[in-house]
Amino acid sequence: MMEDGDVGRFYNALKDPNLATTETLVRELVNAKISPVEILNQGLIGGMAIIGREFKAGQVWVPEVLLAARNMNLGIEILKPQLLKEKVESKGKIVIGTVKGDIHDIGKNLVTMMMTGAGYEVIDLGTDVPQEKFIDALSETNPDLVGLSALLTTTMMEMKGIIQTIRDAFPIPPMVLVGGAPVTRAFAVEIGADGYAEDAVRAVEVANRIVSGGKR
Repeated sequence: MMEDGDVGRFYNALKDPNLATTETLVRELVNAKISPVEILNQGLIGGMAIIGREFKAGQVWVPEVLLAARNMNLGIEILKPQLLKEKVESKGKIVIGTVKGDIHDIGKNLVTMMMTGAGYEVIDLGTDVPQEKFIDALSETNPDLVGLSALLTTTMMEMKGIIQTIRDAFPIPPMVLVGGAPVTRAFAVEIGADGYAEDAVRAVEVANRIVSGGKR
């Protein structure tokens, strides 16, 4: 069983530029026969939750969150064989991409890493993704949620077209979550999105509510 101070150790490890710090900590606990689910939920996700709160409070910035997410994903990779043995179920499946005409990916990549760390199976389609590629991915993977990202005001309206296309193509369409620097909650409502997130931390919170059938 993990000790009270272990969450703080993970918090410090996730903020460390040296990847070996997180790897050493995860392997130490695995060797101590701590449950991989406990290491994931209380350690990696618990430490990341603290960093997420700091990010929302303006106490840390995007590069620090990206570093922590990178470290967290390394920890998850180490735990994967054990997690598979315990048959840990995914929270849900998410298809994500930056819309056509937009090649920005920092925000999308951060959301992808945070979603993966939170227990979701993420299918990342990359950037400059046309509507047809989204539809093909949805047909192949049957996700619970679609994430649309845009950083340019000139590509924002592409989101509206994708949402409409998804709803025309599927009798029971997946929920759609939108975000990006120029995107606002009012715009999300205007284009018919099911959820809006202003940052990666919020994206996980909104996804949890959407997938569980709660309020957007």
